[in-house]
Order: sequence, then structure tokens, then C-alpha cells
Amino acid sequence: MKNYTIQKSGFLGICVMLIYTIACGQERASPAKTAEGTVNDAKITINYSSPAVKGRTIWGDLVEYGKVWRAGANEATTFETSKDIRIEGKTLPAGKYSFYIIPNDKEGTFIFNSQTGQWGTQYDEGKDVIRIPVQFEEINPSEERLTYNVTPTGFEIRWADRMAKVKIE
Repeated sequence: MKNYTIQKSGFLGICVMLIYTIACGQERASPAKTAEGTVNDAKITINYSSPAVKGRTIWGDLVEYGKVWRAGANEATTFETSKDIRIEGKTLPAGKYSFYIIPNDKEGTFIFNSQTGQWGTQYDEGKDVIRIPVQFEEINPSEERLTYNVTPTGFEIRWADRMAKVKIE
């Protein structure tokens, strides 16, 4: 009887390990991504989860116009700068921020918020550090996955048929 119990518990242990391995080995639907670069001697790091279009209408539907959007999926997107910077003329002190967007058809607002570490939909307007007005442009070809790029002069976001960018000084 003792031998049977050991065999049974060993089999169950193997099953649990197999299920855990399979579950951990699967990629998230919106995988974690990082965009990094240097702009005017400031190291910029953007950490985000990158959802896919998957045939959906993104702007104005999945991402509603006029409402705060977490600028990615899952955890809040973060924007980190190693030095004080000026974004479109507004000062952002060195540090780590959650990044949100209020999109509209042709324009929108980039929001840098001092609260970090929260789930993406947990937004507190009272912790906004700066808000930057931006223009959205159509792009062709479209971007299947949400993508951030740090460029020599700033950063941009691209997804589906739209993009927006800002200048960093």
C-alpha cells in the first residue's frame, strides 16, 4: 500500500509540473516589449505590453476617442528618463512615469503620470505631471502590433493605421 501511495503522489507531481511548464511556456497575447534610446544625453526607456490588431477596428472603437487609454495592454505602460527633459516645451523631471493617451481622430493628449506599478486601467488624474497635445497621422502600411520607438529627436507610438510622435529636448 505504501508503494502505491508513493507512485500515485509521484504521478500527480509529474502532472502538476507538466501543466505548469505548458502554462509558463506560452507567450502572452500582448507580449511585454521595451523601446530604448538616448535623446540629448537622456536615456529613455518605455516598457509596454504590445497588443495586436487581429482584424479589429482600433482607433475610435477598441480604443475609444476622448477617453483615457492605458497606451498598451496589461500593466500600465511606463516611460523613464535618466535626466530632466523637455517634451514639446514642457519639463518632465528625471524619473519613472506611467504613460497614458487620450486619443481623438486627428489629435490627442500624451499623459505622464507619477503613479507607477499599477494595472493599466488604474488611472488617477490627480497624479498627472504633464499633458502634451499631439497630432495623429495616418500610416501606410499599418502596424499589426502596438509599437513604441525612441528616435534621435523624441519618441513615437504606432498602431493600426495611426501614429503620433513628440519632440524631446
